[in-house]
Amino acid sequence: MASLLPRRALLKTAGTATAALAAVALSLTGCSTGPATSTPATEQAESAAFPVTIKNVFGETTIKEQPKRVVTVSWVNDDVAIALGVVPVGVPKNEWGNNDKGSTPWKDAALEKLGAGFGTDKAPVQYSEADGINFTEIAKLSPDVILAAYSGLEEADYKKLSEIAPVVAQPELAYGTPWQESTTLIGKALGKEAEARKLVEDTEATIKDKVSKYPQIKDKTFIYGNLEPAKGDGANVYTAIDNRPRFLSEIGMKLAPVVTDNTKSNTEFFIPWSAEKANELESDIFVTWVPEAATADAIKADPLLGQIPAIKKGALVADSDQTLTLSISASSPLSLPWALDTFLPQLGKAAETAGK
Repeated sequence: MASLLPRRALLKTAGTATAALAAVALSLTGCSTGPATSTPATEQAESAAFPVTIKNVFGETTIKEQPKRVVTVSWVNDDVAIALGVVPVGVPKNEWGNNDKGSTPWKDAALEKLGAGFGTDKAPVQYSEADGINFTEIAKLSPDVILAAYSGLEEADYKKLSEIAPVVAQPELAYGTPWQESTTLIGKALGKEAEARKLVEDTEATIKDKVSKYPQIKDKTFIYGNLEPAKGDGANVYTAIDNRPRFLSEIGMKLAPVVTDNTKSNTEFFIPWSAEKANELESDIFVTWVPEAATADAIKADPLLGQIPAIKKGALVADSDQTLTLSISASSPLSLPWALDTFLPQLGKAAETAGK
């Protein structure tokens, strides 16, 4: 994928997202969204919950007994399992927005808390998805379940994976499953429905608490898009079903009417927008990712993109941190609390500028 990064493109492209918040350390120990643990009594209750049947875009999957060997594909799914206290036997490497472990800061912190950090004997096996789903490595791990609630599985992938183990696939749109739904689906698949509900509630409470410190962002209109002046492609504007606008809406902001008015279907994640009409992209704040800090200056100086009202006023949020963009684009109960300590101050500053 080129400049869009949505779906799996954040997904594989080094041309679209936001990076590593090196100065921010996520403390899961004091955070209400830390991994859940099970006592023997709850383990018995979890086992009694099976078999379970979970619907997906291709049909339905039945899991006969509580999985012990869990494997994941795509992003988000491993975060959710780990947040629920389950260490997968295998996970994909993060190959965009990653650290030197092929991982992320929030995943590392959660795995270390479970005594399974990468480099230890209990760590998950990592495999590459740079060329697509790694069927061979997944099969070698003899999983009891394959988690793909947030993914872009195609039907052929689903059928091939189902020959290995039951698959929890996306319920509807490829890379369109909200983190809350991914969490509840995975909780059901792992026999941890109650824990999953609490994880969602606790994560939302953590987000609400952090957002409350930035009252200036409430009800501000926004556009989340991708701008690359050097390519002359104009803009790609993300719609309400993309995780980035979805997240900003959830924290009290409002997607700009120009985006909703020009969204023609409920399956498109972005709208291509001509640079010649950039001045029509009216909103209080414009949020984007840039490959390097200098690109933000190039956007402001561009004779067309610089006419976007929010940019013209100085209310542009443009970060070059891939890990930060990944944490919001592939939202999970681990990534969002980690992201906000860096993202919210940027958003708050832009909101103050917009309000002047």
